[in-house]
Amino acid sequence: MRQASNPMEIYNLLEKTNCRKCNEKTCMAFAAAVFKGKRSLSECPYVDPETAAAYDGNAQQEQSDAGFRINVNETVEKLRENIKNTDLAEAAQRLEAPYDDKGRINIRVMGKDFKVDQEGRIHTQIHANPWVTVPVFDYILNAKGTSPTGDWVPLRELKEGRERAGLFEQRCVKPLKRIADTYTDFFNDMLDVFSGTQTETRFDADIAVVLYPLPKAPIVICYWEPEEGMESNLQIFFDKCVEDNLSIHSIYTLGAGLVQMFEKFSLKHAS
Repeated sequence: MRQASNPMEIYNLLEKTNCRKCNEKTCMAFAAAVFKGKRSLSECPYVDPETAAAYDGNAQQEQSDAGFRINVNETVEKLRENIKNTDLAEAAQRLEAPYDDKGRINIRVMGKDFKVDQEGRIHTQIHANPWVTVPVFDYILNAKGTSPTGDWVPLRELKEGRERAGLFEQRCVKPLKRIADTYTDFFNDMLDVFSGTQTETRFDADIAVVLYPLPKAPIVICYWEPEEGMESNLQIFFDKCVEDNLSIHSIYTLGAGLVQMFEKFSLKHAS
């Protein structure tokens, strides 16, 4: 992939009409956001796909994502300290989650038990990597407990989602699309292993699967199969309730964690 040396290199690829179809005020603002890794060049409707693919994932975005990974590990420990000072029984009531006689709240992650005790220790049979732990801790500490609404929106339409949309596309949506394109039983196995359900949606996708990474933060993964002259497409949508139950930081982190989970699963079971 090509690495832009400065924002002007990105700017020179644009129409320079300030049309605002990318939701930035000017083409220069969009170019700066692309250079910093906050937006994807493919979000400009006037840039041809080949050019966008050549620049998406540039060095600045790689650096941004690397820094984000470091922050995730630091965030886990900060949130764990907050868990120690939280009334887990109250949190269980707020979230309509089970609370056992050992003082542990049970948050179902992709249909699997994920128990957290008063010391922030995790008791689960799934891999508790930081990408999953951060959203779970955030959910316990801060979720309002708003129930799903059935109103599905892309990440960019969530509060503070626009600035994360480009990175989310690169680190979550595109990797999932690659898995779906190459692993033909991907969606069937998501239904069986990750407690997913097929659904009819307003997006008229060939396949639409609803997953519950967290009980009150469902997502729907829509997949359009390739047709003559058109390649496949995959999009991820969030129930609007997620705005009340997770920060945008945790929503992105959760998406990255799911990608890791699906990648490992597909490598293990695709053969």
